[in-house]
Amino acid sequence: MMLFLIGLGNFSCKKIDDVQSTRLATEETNWKTLEDAKANLLSVYGLIRSATVSDNTHWLMGDLRQGDFAITNRADLKAIVNGQLNASYPVMNRITNWRRFYAAINAASLFIERSKEILALDPRYTQLNNNVDVAQARMIRAFAYFYMVRIWGDVPLLTSSHDGEFVKVARTSKDKVLAFCTNELLAAAQVVPFRYGGTDPIMPGLYYGANWPSWNGIVFTRLSAYIILAHIAAWQGNYIDAANYSKFVLDNQSTQYFVDGANPLDYIDMAALTENQNNYSPFAYKRATLMVGFPFEAGNGLSTSNGHIEQLTLAAPYIPKVQPEMFVPKDSILKIFTDPKDLRFSIDPISGLYRKNYFTNFESEQPVFSKIKVIYPSNTAGNVTLFSSSMVFSRMEEITLLRAEALAVLGQREAAINALNKAANLRGPIVYLSASSKDLIDAIFEERRRELMGEGWRWYDIVRYNRIKNSNGVFATKNGVPMSFKQFEAAGGIYWPVSQDVINANSLITQNPYWQ
Repeated sequence: MMLFLIGLGNFSCKKIDDVQSTRLATEETNWKTLEDAKANLLSVYGLIRSATVSDNTHWLMGDLRQGDFAITNRADLKAIVNGQLNASYPVMNRITNWRRFYAAINAASLFIERSKEILALDPRYTQLNNNVDVAQARMIRAFAYFYMVRIWGDVPLLTSSHDGEFVKVARTSKDKVLAFCTNELLAAAQVVPFRYGGTDPIMPGLYYGANWPSWNGIVFTRLSAYIILAHIAAWQGNYIDAANYSKFVLDNQSTQYFVDGANPLDYIDMAALTENQNNYSPFAYKRATLMVGFPFEAGNGLSTSNGHIEQLTLAAPYIPKVQPEMFVPKDSILKIFTDPKDLRFSIDPISGLYRKNYFTNFESEQPVFSKIKVIYPSNTAGNVTLFSSSMVFSRMEEITLLRAEALAVLGQREAAINALNKAANLRGPIVYLSASSKDLIDAIFEERRRELMGEGWRWYDIVRYNRIKNSNGVFATKNGVPMSFKQFEAAGGIYWPVSQDVINANSLITQNPYWQ
């Protein structure tokens, strides 16, 4: 397995992974100035952003397996929907190749090891600045490993840079990898501020010469660390820690309220979520509401045609395409959105009119999933359309629903209901009453299904739900043999196969057993 440091700076391109950085200096002149530190740190962010969204990985892996989307005519996407993850399609081989994640990990390790060299060479680069930068690199590296564990299970754990070398390392157990991630994030969380470039007491003053409105939604904060920690704990079934970490986030959200001129980090209403009212949508540009994720701001030349769900879901009247590549069938929409007052989608029983925040052309055979639609037609050329939507891993509504899940598992029913309603009531008078006979876990995951549709969560939610429910019914079949979820997970079926290119390059890497 060969690891590369590939920098992604400010660019405008048709495909996210086609552009080499022009910001990184050569190694001979690198690691000498404040500007080198900034460029290299942002390049680490660029690499992890590219790793998660290249070929629309985040959505293909998160939203298609047993998900809500149907495919129009792409055989490769249909294979994912049908669970044929080892089918021979170029996109399948590319997204199952974890080398791009190790490029980000390697760049993070290199930054951790070498950025301190700048301290002795540039007095503008302070120890505090370096401490915060290194903590961010540790957070990015931990996020990359957690992201990979959800996809492949056991993965090689590399904690030092190996740029330009062939490194043959066997897979490390997922439990050891996640323990490393947790320790890294806990340590980093004690260093990074709640916000950068403002009045935060942890790191007051400008950050690389810019204030908080310039940085919100771009770099990982202290709240970002605890969100990732909460998700790692939930994935491990450690709901005590998941509840505690998510509580820290919600208890400290006020650190972001209209601070230093930035947009507030708060729960946002329907118009803000899907129509970017008041510029609060986490999908549009860079916003404080983007708590963990990666922006593609058009003003910085980051619009791309690849790496956005709109490439797959939009069609006319939004972009010059007759039909979307994937869509949510009408029967599924009506099954998922059952409340007649749901602001995301509902049909007025008297007029027959439907709300269009999530779907356009509902009356057609292929309704357009238009929840996310950050388009820049003025930057298009021919049939190429550029998008600037952020990859959103977590926002206030998401982490609140994760907290509801944790509390419900722990038996803290009233607190779980309060968290569920806090998020759900933003989308209409959708109230879960204490006296309700509906299963609370079911209600929480149904709300996650509605609220987070198209955000790459569906498959991972299905896995956690079946773990909580200890499901024994038929979950999948292999070679015609039905399997319960327990059997499916024990065989490694929840994971993706590893690209054959990875296995060919490293004889110590074995295929996930389910896909052998």
